[in-house]
Amino acid sequence: MEQKLSLLRNIVAYVLFFGILATVIRFAYVVTTIGESCNLYNFCFFKNNVVPQSNPHNHLYASREWDKAVHFYSSIFQDMISKGYLSPHSKSLCVEAPNGHEVFALKKIGVEDSIEIFRKAAKPLVIRGEDDRIPFDDNTFDFIFSGGARIEMSSRPFDFASEIVRALKPQGFAVFHVKANDTYSLNSFLDLFHSCKLIKVLDIDGFNPSMPYIREIVLKKAIHGYRKIPGDDSKNCSFQAHKQELVQKAEPLIEEEPLKPWITLKRNIKNVKYFSSMVNISFKNRYVYIDVGARNYGSSIGSWFMKQYPKQGKSFHVYAIEADKAFHKQYASKKKAVTLLPYAAWVRNETLSFEINDGPAQEKVNKTKNKGRGMGRIQPVKSSRGEFNSEVNEIQGFDFAEWLKNTFTKRDFVVIKMDVEGTEFDLIPKLFETGAICLIDEIFLECHYNRWQRCCPGQRSTKYKKHYRHCLELFTSLRKNGVLVHQWW
Repeated sequence: MEQKLSLLRNIVAYVLFFGILATVIRFAYVVTTIGESCNLYNFCFFKNNVVPQSNPHNHLYASREWDKAVHFYSSIFQDMISKGYLSPHSKSLCVEAPNGHEVFALKKIGVEDSIEIFRKAAKPLVIRGEDDRIPFDDNTFDFIFSGGARIEMSSRPFDFASEIVRALKPQGFAVFHVKANDTYSLNSFLDLFHSCKLIKVLDIDGFNPSMPYIREIVLKKAIHGYRKIPGDDSKNCSFQAHKQELVQKAEPLIEEEPLKPWITLKRNIKNVKYFSSMVNISFKNRYVYIDVGARNYGSSIGSWFMKQYPKQGKSFHVYAIEADKAFHKQYASKKKAVTLLPYAAWVRNETLSFEINDGPAQEKVNKTKNKGRGMGRIQPVKSSRGEFNSEVNEIQGFDFAEWLKNTFTKRDFVVIKMDVEGTEFDLIPKLFETGAICLIDEIFLECHYNRWQRCCPGQRSTKYKKHYRHCLELFTSLRKNGVLVHQWW
């Protein structure tokens, strides 16, 4: 009996011994190799020669790509220290970085109080956090870094920027690496950071084939006050000097009046230099297309904008402004894609007479093909009878310029197509007068004049009093003021 008890004691002793030994080995592994306890107790066996072993990414930490990335970011952060944007004592955050390159580089050069956030954690270097919901209090960090063009790829760049500004201490520095290197995108980027001052813009070589060239932007958060966003409340569009560069690259205007405008202007769409084909539009809060005089969905929204306009992968919200009730029902099935404004764009809010005018050309189409509907236009007085077959209704007009100013800001990317049967000569001057023109990035404008008629060779339309030279003056004026306008048909 005594022998059995002795054997049992020996077994228990061995179990306890191996249990304690396993615990010690595990502790040494965690502290030395993973380093999770270093921040809490400042205790590591081989602190400066650590290679993290976080499990989903073990292969990354031992790869050439990892070493290359860490070397690149170490060099970047050393430069930040030499410039005074960063110090070994800076509390630092890296945003939207999945692999931990940046924060590891910070720790390697001695910036110990550093952490990285990504939507999926990879401890110990990366904790879980969203770019538009940074899991830290206001004014927490001295230094915030976002590399890899991640703010460009964000679907909510304004929220991304707002969170960084919130978490950054006053006088703290935020550094971004982006792909976009044009003047327009830089201005759009700065508009996101209304309480920061631009310190430096530098173009450097990248380390990754996916981003061979990098624009480095350094911002400093102000102590008090906010940087004014030009154009949100200004009637002066002189700030759009950077847009003049794009206007210079635009397709030339057709200066000689076309004999067959319905052919010439339609063909001209192939020559259009789209705004979004010349610059990066990633740093915008919203992307908007406004079709003024939309008619039916397939007229230009579905047939042209949705299919042909280069959107850079962005989701545009579409507004259809159409006063003709005959087209309203078909937009009911497109509620999510299109917001219908069933009114006429005008210079003030008032009730108007709206004429559906079938001129000779349209009458011929309607009778021979039994399809089509005349174009609607605003009639300030009752329509005359005689030459044209007219249907007149009362409709509500709204102040288009005021609506633009109340609905959008300069942080939005706004494209407009305008086909308003001669009302452009009222609307465009009002846009300039109120400063609403500053909110528009690109306009596709059909200008209405006494053009040659398709139906009747040698005859001009009598629907409009303006001549082609008036249209040319309107287009030229828009371009001289930095508005990228194209001749629509």
